Amino acid sequence: MSAREIVLNAMTAIFTQFDADAAAELLAPDYIQHNVAVPTGAAPILGFIPALQESGITVTTHRVISEGDLVVLHNTYENAQAFGAETLVAFDVFRVEDGKIAEHWDNLQVPGGPNPSGRSMVDGITAITDLDKTAANKAIVEAFVANVLQGGAPEKITDYISTDRYLQHNPNVADGLDGLGAALQAMAEAGMAMRYDETHLVVAEGNFVFTASEGAMGDTPTAFFDLFRLEDGKIVEHWDTVSEIPSEMPHDNGKF
Repeated sequence: MSAREIVLNAMTAIFTQFDADAAAELLAPDYIQHNVAVPTGAAPILGFIPALQESGITVTTHRVISEGDLVVLHNTYENAQAFGAETLVAFDVFRVEDGKIAEHWDNLQVPGGPNPSGRSMVDGITAITDLDKTAANKAIVEAFVANVLQGGAPEKITDYISTDRYLQHNPNVADGLDGLGAALQAMAEAGMAMRYDETHLVVAEGNFVFTASEGAMGDTPTAFFDLFRLEDGKIVEHWDTVSEIPSEMPHDNGKF
């Protein structure tokens, strides 16, 4: 099976079939967990499956992006009180090794919105295209993160984001560069300036590029998981989840 198939089969076993035996075949025993509330290893997940089934949790996967041994899912969890809220939007990232899932990162957010442009956190285009442009699109987003989000050369923003069409799914930001600028200014004025310090993961497939970054909102350590869609060498659409990084977790693996 491909990495994509292994991950999707594991998600089905855990969240649809609630089949611990099937899930155990797809998770490495020493599975490395970065979720801030779940202990590391496969055993805690397998032991939690009966409680998940009883909770009535469901998962809808909106997008799947894979590159090499990494697979990114853009998910909505419903009846997700076991994870802290009735509904959560998430990016789940899995690393596959030797036919099993070996590592997992995620970032979950209670959905807001619709945003000022009427978009939800998960709607929009899902089709993967332009596979021949994967490397070029990845390089564009990596440069955007370094120069704009991390502050290397913010004046270059129009080198990366389309000035004609930029569709936004963040619940607090309107479409277009004007919408982004207004939101950033409002956050700064409220003492919640957004800062990206380090990007730990970049996964690209065709017209989609995903990044997982560490930074802060104001003085609060924050994880930013972003998904960008590109057309003709420009970023034209953006989804994200944003969450606080707690100081204590039930493992020593950290958020990243």
